[in-house]
Amino acid sequence: MREVLSECDASSHRFHSYRDAFTYHAVNSAWLAKRNALVRAAILSAIVHLASVEEASADREPSPISAVVLADHRVNHCVPIEALGAGIDGHEKGECARMFTDKNIEQMLSAGLGPLSYRLRTELAGEVWHWNPRGTWSDSVHQCGYWTSDDSLGEPINVSYGYHLPRRGNTIDQANDDGYSRIADGDEESFWKSNPYLDSHFTGDPEDAHPQWVVIDLGATKPVNAIRIHWAAPYAKRYRVEYWPGEDPMHLHADDDDDWQPFARGNVDDAHGDDQLMRLAERPRATRFVRIVMNRSSGTSAQSSEDLRDRVGFAIREIELGKMDRHGRFRDNVRHAANRHRQTVIYVSSTDPWHRAEDINFSVEQPGLDFILCSKLTNNLPVLVPVGVLYDTLENVVAEINYLHSRSYRLEGIELGEEPDGQWASPEDYAALYAGVGRRLAALNPSLKLGGPSLQSFEEKLLTWPDTSNNRSWMNRFLKYVRTAGAPFDFFSFEFYPFDKICANAAPQLRETPKRLTEMLASLRADGVPSDIPWLMTEYGYSVFSGQHEVDIEGALFNADTVGVFLTLGGSKSYLYGYEPNYLQDELKCSWGNLMMLQLNPKNDELNRLSGYFAAQLITKEWMQPTNETHDIFPVTIKQREQSSLPPVTAYAVRRPDKQWALLAINKHPERASQLNVQFKIPGAQEPARFVGQVEVVQFSRQQYVWRDDGPNGHPIRSLPPAHFMREASSIYELPPYSLTVFRGRLREP
Repeated sequence: MREVLSECDASSHRFHSYRDAFTYHAVNSAWLAKRNALVRAAILSAIVHLASVEEASADREPSPISAVVLADHRVNHCVPIEALGAGIDGHEKGECARMFTDKNIEQMLSAGLGPLSYRLRTELAGEVWHWNPRGTWSDSVHQCGYWTSDDSLGEPINVSYGYHLPRRGNTIDQANDDGYSRIADGDEESFWKSNPYLDSHFTGDPEDAHPQWVVIDLGATKPVNAIRIHWAAPYAKRYRVEYWPGEDPMHLHADDDDDWQPFARGNVDDAHGDDQLMRLAERPRATRFVRIVMNRSSGTSAQSSEDLRDRVGFAIREIELGKMDRHGRFRDNVRHAANRHRQTVIYVSSTDPWHRAEDINFSVEQPGLDFILCSKLTNNLPVLVPVGVLYDTLENVVAEINYLHSRSYRLEGIELGEEPDGQWASPEDYAALYAGVGRRLAALNPSLKLGGPSLQSFEEKLLTWPDTSNNRSWMNRFLKYVRTAGAPFDFFSFEFYPFDKICANAAPQLRETPKRLTEMLASLRADGVPSDIPWLMTEYGYSVFSGQHEVDIEGALFNADTVGVFLTLGGSKSYLYGYEPNYLQDELKCSWGNLMMLQLNPKNDELNRLSGYFAAQLITKEWMQPTNETHDIFPVTIKQREQSSLPPVTAYAVRRPDKQWALLAINKHPERASQLNVQFKIPGAQEPARFVGQVEVVQFSRQQYVWRDDGPNGHPIRSLPPAHFMREASSIYELPPYSLTVFRGRLREP
């Protein structure tokens, strides 16, 4: 047996380090939609059953497994060169120039992936994006305020940068996680301020429709009965202070039924912005999480500014929270430091995009829009491009789209924001920002396809704190707001990174992949995501953390399995994350790897082709034809005689334009081969059909790929393309351990 890696106790926070044709099978009648739903349910049941049953003991000869292709019912169709794509992201300083050389781009393209998605790393970092380095400030004299990039044509944009937000509220971010909250930085001159675009002046909603909040995480349960809030301007005239009785309000699970509870003296109805110490209760309450909810602003500004955005929202300089004894002596439990690792963790509902010229972050760069959209990487296909929403201004967004139109770039769609759920934005707040941007862009160009929200991975259900109707569904509440606001929602996007435990044994996690993805999609359908719009998986990868499984053969198995499940369940387009050549990392100090299909060599310009590269080729060039013709996708049911011990095998079927059937079979057992009996259920036939004549077999396993684990110097010591061979049609085909196999041929009708 292979050595089992020790399991790492990973943080529950999901940081994205080095991340991340609308051919959706539209259903035009109610009865067909119902029939497809029933078929999908059967598929999910088969996949979940396969993933959940324990393996047979290794010393027992396995019984043959039957893969029955339900050729009497198509569940989806796609054009491969339009449906199988990849994403381009921001990277560390200077890396874009090394990654995107002409030679490297040719290698990237040779994987066979088609459409491109441009990912917005600045949005994850809590930064505002100067997509064009040229532009104007709202306060041009002092080079600060709210930025609008120049939409006039000039020199091509080859690189762009994000800017730190000096009014930042979150301790944690989803990119490099190298910032800190101004609420607990110990500096009375700095302050957090909420996003002004959530004020009723911009949303048109009632004043209290978007209450803003701050959550203090003390790190452990501590006695709390007093608070001191050092207000800035604008301050909250009405607010309340609450505590959380459960474990973690920032990462909810389906079985959580807790809600925020009020302190006995936690309501303030007519505050004046002072720093008075406030007793919340006579007796201390043992709690870890405390929330301040603000719902009426003073509308004041400490600056001599005529900009409305300086006067709306809420602002706090510092918070002290702890215990007051009967003599009025107060002990503060908050750690104040201008350092993410030393300060008490703070979460906020939103952040003001106000910033200064000096806040530019040169350590991370976005590849320039012109550089990417003029390159061969687009494959002459429309590109999915982002606009900032959480940390940007409407003027900057409109200027970006105007610029892209002026350059006559082909746009597949506009993705509004990135991972608002992972940044603790309430569904109503994100929806209000989305609606404001969406309506303006629709007025600019009604033919634009607008969507989002590029949801983070989640398990079971995507939940948030309950509203007044006790609705805890994040996506359901977002959709309700968007519909009411009359904003366009032309496609739905999400990301899939199921495994935080990057150092745990990969085999059992690989078996969970279909179950995780099917449950995620089923949950979203139950929450009301429309089935008649395209569903885009705009990023996918084994984990948001870097580790060996991503560069070893397990990464190939995961990628192929994920694409197969997604398309079988009706998905429209999938975008591989890790398209660019990159280096190894050891984020959790237990395993070197990265989400990438090509490995940069620090000593020369040669690239190593990794398992993900060969998996992409096998899918795009062997399982499917690399053409612009339609492929039909059919479900596969896995059966085994010994139902108590299903091997970890999944399979996915397409009928290609060349009239051949192709079956992608994945054996996720690391040590044991599986025997596969391939059958096709043909309409009107009493007996199943089988392949006839010669069957072409394309196979990728450890015979072709071996990774050497050598810390930062790890690399493949065998890196060969999938093996091709012909064999006579048979009732049984062998799947080697840890392998991808495509069987391609024609059928013998019964």
